[in-house]
Amino acid sequence: MAAQGSWAQVRQQVRVQETQTETLFHSYAQYASKTDLEPKPSEDEVRTEEQLNEVLEKRSALLQQLSRLLDSEPTPPSALKSTNLARHREILQQHRTELSRLKTTISTTRDRAQLLSNISSNASAYRARDNPEAAESEYMLDERRRLDNSHNVVDSVLSQAYATQESFGLQREGLLSIQRRITGAAAQVPGINGLMQRIGSKKRRDGIILGSFIAVCFLVLLWFW
Repeated sequence: MAAQGSWAQVRQQVRVQETQTETLFHSYAQYASKTDLEPKPSEDEVRTEEQLNEVLEKRSALLQQLSRLLDSEPTPPSALKSTNLARHREILQQHRTELSRLKTTISTTRDRAQLLSNISSNASAYRARDNPEAAESEYMLDERRRLDNSHNVVDSVLSQAYATQESFGLQREGLLSIQRRITGAAAQVPGINGLMQRIGSKKRRDGIILGSFIAVCFLVLLWFW
């Protein structure tokens, strides 16, 4: 029983760490989706990457602990536990691969942005020196690109808001469906409607009594004021 309890506790820690990894991936993947990364990683980007590496190492240590617990059982290990351990190892490997992919994407995007920035700077310097009108046009194009990027950010926020609203609507429909099923089931139980009516009548009567008492107290207070 102690071994089972230790197994359950350690596996729960693994599942918590997997959920934390997914949350960190959601934050880290935003850097991979950007096309205008800064030349150097921000503090948030570096911190998120460090947290991902740390949580992956913790999960690896926990899986080793699960493996030792499984090997130490007096009876042959159950197929369910072996399957769970194999699945956790598979998820860990997938997350390691995903982190490596995101790192490569971010590095490639940053190098490309840096290269384009250097080319644009050199071209702008050349046009500013030899063709002021072209430099002014380039400036207006840069302003237009920045404005388009701002619009894209707003569109992304609105899309997330609409998705959240739709999720709330689905949850509300689910709750209403559950309520309808409960009401239908209650209607099929003999005597349940009468009991509910008596409960409702008692609540209304108690409300009337309480309201009358409050009104009398209020009148007495006005009388002696």
